[in-house]
Amino acid sequence: MALLAASPHTLLVVANKGDHTVSILDPATGRRVAVVEESGVTGHEVAVSPDGRTAYVPIYGNAGVGRAGTDGRTMDVIDIASGKRTATIDFGRPDRPHHPHFGPDGRLYVTTEITDSISVVDPGTRAVVQRIPTGQQESHMLALTKDGRRAYTSNVHAGTVSAVDLTGAKPSVSIAVCPVAQRIALSVDDTMVFTADQEQPRLAVIDTRTNAVARWVALPGIAFGTAPTPDGRSLVVTFPGRNEVGLLDLATMRVTRTLAVPPRPQAVVVSADGGHAFVSCDQSGQVAALDLGAWRLERLIESGPMADGMALAVVP
Repeated sequence: MALLAASPHTLLVVANKGDHTVSILDPATGRRVAVVEESGVTGHEVAVSPDGRTAYVPIYGNAGVGRAGTDGRTMDVIDIASGKRTATIDFGRPDRPHHPHFGPDGRLYVTTEITDSISVVDPGTRAVVQRIPTGQQESHMLALTKDGRRAYTSNVHAGTVSAVDLTGAKPSVSIAVCPVAQRIALSVDDTMVFTADQEQPRLAVIDTRTNAVARWVALPGIAFGTAPTPDGRSLVVTFPGRNEVGLLDLATMRVTRTLAVPPRPQAVVVSADGGHAFVSCDQSGQVAALDLGAWRLERLIESGPMADGMALAVVP
């Protein structure tokens, strides 16, 4: 099938850690249509506004999780149509803001790692309007339920997942998972949370009704990024050490397919129609566009050094 041929206005926004830029890519043509220089060092993750017009990139800092380095305190605002940075939001304190996510209330929820919290930003006023504790250190990645009532954060070296009651603005429980956790995703029906053990080839499946690990899924290698397909049947999984992407059948909890991609695949996002997945490949600075139906690598798109977090934008 032609890559996103029915959606010519779908763009991909990618944070490139290696040169502190954000790329705007056109998946239909495989072109990089804009490169935006960040205001600081450096952005890791991206969120796009529901109307597809604006991207938000928190400026995390110049070190890895738990390592000494600068502590970012801002978030860049990028106009996608013009490919220009239009504003910078200040969190008011060194926070290492990392993973942004829009809630159904139109507000932006951002993990703020230094202060073990989720900061809530009003995009209209460009101000932090609320800070919600996670109860754990190194709250790095974030997933929100569709009703906006709950958040789940992966807390990297704490080895836990925090279940956060957003309505009560407090952590409800901390779930022990593994020595080191990383990326996190929710199933389409919000009944399962997924996060991969960074020391063993296994995936934790957390039941959101009990907020406990329901089972472990054996994997062919240590996994990193995960994203469900819109039909709820599968989970796309990256395996950085194997330079592969896998497809996990959620009915059988088995990896049924793997596919070679460029070195060190990181994050993954799936198109709204479920036809394609996009995988950032750290070492090559490319995004691999996968045809999920045919299960093949359709094309490689140049993004930038150390391509990492991504978000799809359906622009008007």
